[in-house]
Amino acid sequence: MTIQYLPPKKISSFYPPQRTLMGPGPSEIAPRVLAAMSLPCIGYLDPVFVDMMDELKMLLRYAFQTDNALTFPASGPGSVGMEMCFVNMVNPGDKVIVCRNGVFGGRMIENVTRCGGTPVVVEDTWGEPVDPQKLEDALKQNPDTKVVAFVHAETSTGCMSDAKTLVEIAHRYGALTIVDAVTQLGGSPLYVDEWDIDAIYSGSQKCLSCTPGLSPVSYNQRVVDLVKQRRTPSQSWFMDLDLVLGYWGSTNRTYHHTAPINGLFALHESLVLLREEGLENAWARHTRHYLALKAGLEAMGLTYLVKEEYRLPQLNAVRVPEGVDEAKVRKTLLSEFNLEIGAGLGPLAGKIWRFGLMGYSAKSENVMLCLSALGSVLMDMGYPIKVGVAEAAAHQSYAEQHAQAAKKIKGS
Repeated sequence: MTIQYLPPKKISSFYPPQRTLMGPGPSEIAPRVLAAMSLPCIGYLDPVFVDMMDELKMLLRYAFQTDNALTFPASGPGSVGMEMCFVNMVNPGDKVIVCRNGVFGGRMIENVTRCGGTPVVVEDTWGEPVDPQKLEDALKQNPDTKVVAFVHAETSTGCMSDAKTLVEIAHRYGALTIVDAVTQLGGSPLYVDEWDIDAIYSGSQKCLSCTPGLSPVSYNQRVVDLVKQRRTPSQSWFMDLDLVLGYWGSTNRTYHHTAPINGLFALHESLVLLREEGLENAWARHTRHYLALKAGLEAMGLTYLVKEEYRLPQLNAVRVPEGVDEAKVRKTLLSEFNLEIGAGLGPLAGKIWRFGLMGYSAKSENVMLCLSALGSVLMDMGYPIKVGVAEAAAHQSYAEQHAQAAKKIKGS
């Protein structure tokens, strides 16, 4: 006899609401990417799929601005990309300098510890970039450092560090580098080869406007040589680059794991969209909408956590005004306007909101909806805002940017 364990309510097909996603991720998925996800599933060793894998690697090299042969999407979110770097590059007993200026630097420290390495932490204030002098001082004090790890674009604060300078310092002292670019890729300038980055990882769900669950990674030849010289296997079977390369790195591919096939269809399409738009145009688009959002938020009297020269255009960390219930604002925006924004993490919990302008979410209609909805909610809570001021400031920003662009074109 079969016993049916029934839930207390009837369960039917799930249909999510249509949200405007302006938090720290995921971003809204582009329609062409959604369509690609719905294509028929095929085998992970199908010759047609293998051809698409080669295209994916070429497209990712363009996005990362690298010629690294070992560039591919790892099966898993950005956290898997992070862990793949550490489990392959850190041996037990290795000394690793980790620069922490937010949540995700902290996760790097955890990875070092789990790999049996010895973390040396360079601390900077949340909302400020990694201090290159602090890194150099730490390397002088720890000349046996094997790896330097840092977050280029810290998602928890919206702060961008100087990756080129930090990598140059690390190499000067003989250390390899691991760089977190989860919120960076496709949203603002990133030059893996020009900056000589050794290992880098990102995520599919932010500025690439793809489904969550994939982590683009890229490793240069120094990392490949390091992995080949390992005396003991990586502690992770799934993320062992020697094994993964049998599937992603060779022409005669061998089974490693069942790839997220339809997710890879989606990533392929998102990267085609990026190529069609052009990297520099995509970077400029994120900046254009950031400037309009910034104008509107500042017209409301709101202020940013991060100094302007270090801000990520795709992740805006804004201080919560005194006396405002930040959680209630987010809840009301979601329930009344179907608009999602992010909260602060760690010591910034309750102190900031995080407004994402990533990928397909970086568009003028989202900027204007956000300003209008936020202004409405804050006014209802008694915060002094004049109706339409924020929207007018954003429109003025767009107009000024358009005029500047037209003048530049005319001058050329």
